[in-house]
Amino acid sequence: MQLKGEQLAAHLERELKPVYLVHGDEPLLVIEAADAIRAAARRRGFDEREVLAAIAGFNWHELYHAAGSMSLFGGRKLIDLRLPTGKPGRDGGAALQAYCARPSPDSLLLVTMIGADWREEKAAWVASLATAGVAVKLLAPDLAALPAWIAGRLGRQQQSADAASLRFIAERVEGNLLAAHQEILKLGVLYPPGALRLEQIREAVLNVARYDLDGLREALLAGDVARLTRTIDGLQQEGEAPPLVLWAMTEEVRALAQVNAGLERRQPLDMLLKEARVWGPRQAQLRRALQRVDGRRARAALAQAARIDRMIKGLAAGDVWNEFRRLGLNIAVA
Repeated sequence: MQLKGEQLAAHLERELKPVYLVHGDEPLLVIEAADAIRAAARRRGFDEREVLAAIAGFNWHELYHAAGSMSLFGGRKLIDLRLPTGKPGRDGGAALQAYCARPSPDSLLLVTMIGADWREEKAAWVASLATAGVAVKLLAPDLAALPAWIAGRLGRQQQSADAASLRFIAERVEGNLLAAHQEILKLGVLYPPGALRLEQIREAVLNVARYDLDGLREALLAGDVARLTRTIDGLQQEGEAPPLVLWAMTEEVRALAQVNAGLERRQPLDMLLKEARVWGPRQAQLRRALQRVDGRRARAALAQAARIDRMIKGLAAGDVWNEFRRLGLNIAVA
């Protein structure tokens, strides 16, 4: 059975399966979902708990031992298996499939992993866990949905905020749900239940945004000038290496130039996107950017990126970070 994160609470109220897989890219959401399953297990008599961490060199026979060893006076057991790398390996995959074929009637297996790639999600051992029980994939809200996510969290502590206040919080914690969670809890400690004013939130919320190269690439393609400028400023303040920033920006500029060149030759867009190795959600982002950036602009941006590369290598004078801002604006502004 496959469940979305928002379906888990209702499921746990109804029933408890013998096997659960909880995974996703956002640690906070994985931790919270796993906590909910542990709490439900305790309510249903799983009084014992054994934690296994499948790090390098882990002996997968420990999984069978944990399922088979029950204390004389204990109740049922929750086996809490963590996969820090998201990859159990060949032996681990085989062990998990064997367990799922005959799950222990007195044990509940909870497997958690963070950051597994899409190939691992399609592995046979993942399918076995989902067939024997429930697989829950946690998806972090995107930037557009983040204010609503924050509003929901405030509602849990009987607080609310207007749209401007929610956007303010979202901008300060951009891309960092754990930080958002901490700031929301702080508001619950500082202020009583009810509506919060923007002035109160400004006083309490720190700038805890996590600026990263993926966010920079998204803002560049989306033409989001405010986010683009904020991200470049944040990367500079955090000491990000200029060659990495240039690589991230140039990847998108090069893709725009390559696809535009093919469009000028009247080649089909779908084929050009594949040739440029543009996959998944990035395809929609690049399609929108193509409406704004033609071949001439893309080629000029590539030449600008080459000048920045010479600056980074000390072969040309100039402020590299200012040039990053100019390059970004040249692509982002319609």
